[in-house]
Amino acid sequence: MLSKLHIQNYAIIDEIEIAFSNQLNIITGETGAGKSILMGALNLILGERADSSVLVSKEKKCFIEGTFIIGNKNKVLSFLKENEFDVEPDLVLRREIAVNGKSRAFINDTPATTQQLKTLASLLVDLHQQFDALELGEADFQRNIIDALANHLDAVTKFGITYAQWQKAKTELAELLATKTNFQKEADYNRFLFNELDELNLHENELETLEAEQELLLNSESIKSTLSRIYFELKENEQPIVGQLKHFINQLNQYSQVHSGLQAIVERLQSAQIELQDISSELNSINNNILFNEERIAFINERTSAGYKLLKKHGVQSTSELLEIKDTLFQKLEAVLHIDEAIAQKETQVNSLFVLLGKEAEFISAARKKQAAPLEEKINNLLAQVGMPNARIKVSINNCTINEFGKDEIVFLFDANKSNRFEPIRKVASGGELSRLMLCIKSLVAEKMDLPTMIFDEIDTGISGEAAKQVGIIMKDLASKRQIICITHQPQIAGKANAHYFVFKEIKNNAIKTNIKILTDDERMITIAKMLSGEQPSAAAIESAREMMN
Repeated sequence: MLSKLHIQNYAIIDEIEIAFSNQLNIITGETGAGKSILMGALNLILGERADSSVLVSKEKKCFIEGTFIIGNKNKVLSFLKENEFDVEPDLVLRREIAVNGKSRAFINDTPATTQQLKTLASLLVDLHQQFDALELGEADFQRNIIDALANHLDAVTKFGITYAQWQKAKTELAELLATKTNFQKEADYNRFLFNELDELNLHENELETLEAEQELLLNSESIKSTLSRIYFELKENEQPIVGQLKHFINQLNQYSQVHSGLQAIVERLQSAQIELQDISSELNSINNNILFNEERIAFINERTSAGYKLLKKHGVQSTSELLEIKDTLFQKLEAVLHIDEAIAQKETQVNSLFVLLGKEAEFISAARKKQAAPLEEKINNLLAQVGMPNARIKVSINNCTINEFGKDEIVFLFDANKSNRFEPIRKVASGGELSRLMLCIKSLVAEKMDLPTMIFDEIDTGISGEAAKQVGIIMKDLASKRQIICITHQPQIAGKANAHYFVFKEIKNNAIKTNIKILTDDERMITIAKMLSGEQPSAAAIESAREMMN
């Protein structure tokens, strides 16, 4: 419930704070006193768009804060946890409009988006204004009414999940069938490409390895000549380099004891000699293993030529890319073999889900049809109670193409004058009739749909007398289990209040400001009497006001 509303610097409101009761809260006041301004401020914390024009004083920001007691409302608690907002016993929604016109929203002092504010507010407040009654003509709203009364909203949600699964399975089946068609078109060509790659039977990096070997074989004679010449200079020449190093070492050894620096040089020359001996041995070994092989060169030329042809054909640069293409082609060919099996499995799934949908739709449809007649009777009785004795409503439920909500087309039909000519509500009901219809319906489904704090903004337009009294009775009954806030001009409704607030204008610092106060019992009686008979209420009006309050 909304326990407190604090408004500062909004339009002609300087600063007010309202503490609401948890039952029926009535707000009255002269036309133009600022009741609509109150609703505008409330709309801001419910996530509506902000307008900087509401800032009358440009020296300070606009501030609207609503404090809600959420109790154990699971949907609210889940929303707060999912969106990482603090969970407190009191939930505070705040909206600020800075002097530069920028708006900010907060949930429990944590910055929030207006969409988050709007989503959360929808779980806390059901705001009904005159124009909101148009929602009554919408098919979704009418269906939700029937489903709430049938107490199977969970079943409809479950049905929607099954329907989504069925739709997804149908889409996947269509994709498989399209894939099969494409596969059949491409299968022969893919098989030719695969066979071509499979026959060559390349191994990882084979073309690159063969290319390197080919380069070696083609240059084998030059390489052998170079290796032989170097080996000869190192070991076989008349004065081989290795032998000369040994001669240099022997000469220096004679004087290594005389000069301290020579021993280190001798050791280095010995290392160089050993290293050159190893090098000459490896050069000789490599030279002996390099053989010019015409047959091998021919084999390599043939294989690389076939490989390069496929590289060019597929527009790739390496053996690994050709192997990837081969693997992809293999998978496509395998898919052709298995796609019929996949299609059969998917068809079975689609059919099974459709059978399940049919059973669930039958259950839901039967429950809806069972609620139609009792709903008609209850609403028609309430319509008579609120001053529409000749009005009738009829619930039409017909089969339609299966959709996410079942197989029913639900239409609320309306006859305002006992003419037995029922037409869809959206076509024939006036604004005043829609408002009273909505009140009657909400009074029936409030418990089933767990409607939160309900706010009615002048939906009593066009009624008076006994009808207004009955509207007040309905609201009083609603308020026994939930908080109701109602802006009204009807004394019969005001008389039912648990808390009565009066909106008025006053001159403050040479400026007209809107203010609000909660009325005492005596003030309530005088206010209701003025609503009955004018600014100077008669004794009879005062007595009537007292009766209404009692």
